[in-house]
Amino acid sequence: MTAAEWKIDVRGDETTAVFEAATAQQIRDTVFVCAHGAGGHMGDKGMSKLVDALRSSGVDVVRFNFLYSERGSGRPDPMPRLEQCFAAVVDRVRQELDPRMLIIGGRSMGGRAASMMAAKGFVCGGLLLFAYPLHPAGQPEKLRDAHLPSIRVPVLCFNGTRDALCTPSLMEVALQTVNARWDMEWLEGADHSFHVLKSSGKTDAAVLTNVGDTTRQWLLRLAE
Repeated sequence: MTAAEWKIDVRGDETTAVFEAATAQQIRDTVFVCAHGAGGHMGDKGMSKLVDALRSSGVDVVRFNFLYSERGSGRPDPMPRLEQCFAAVVDRVRQELDPRMLIIGGRSMGGRAASMMAAKGFVCGGLLLFAYPLHPAGQPEKLRDAHLPSIRVPVLCFNGTRDALCTPSLMEVALQTVNARWDMEWLEGADHSFHVLKSSGKTDAAVLTNVGDTTRQWLLRLAE
């Protein structure tokens, strides 16, 4: 199977998920279920570019809409509803693909939802977090880190050093309480959308290539 689209029941509601196979040498029997951020959807520009970079690095990806984005709303559902939707998609992925290793995560809020599921013991092989929202923009005192010490699976997390939702020094302090194997990758000069300024001498495409390459190496180590 190279691609598929599924309609998935979520306790009486319905959402859409799409499976897309890797476009480069595949990391066998591994699937990443990737959730979008609060202001986006599974097909938005940021998600599309991220998924393309991952697929180009050998990763099979399933992306999906949370229920609010499926119905065209811009207001995110409460976290328990986000988690219910995420879990329903993962159940369908296991039924359809039966991967040996299933990784969950996503961009910003989507990654946060996955991390909270993992902290509660949701069964997965690891977490892939992109632009983890440690705190609201301009409110560094409102940390979203209380659940992080409860995570027990390996984590690979990417954040930009200019991310307004993740002050590097605060993240480093938060990680001191984490017991899981947490690989923190700082993207120098990147913001919450992984955009870099021209003055940095880098391009957004180069940043995503780095993200894809690093993710591939991490997944290969997990598969050993």
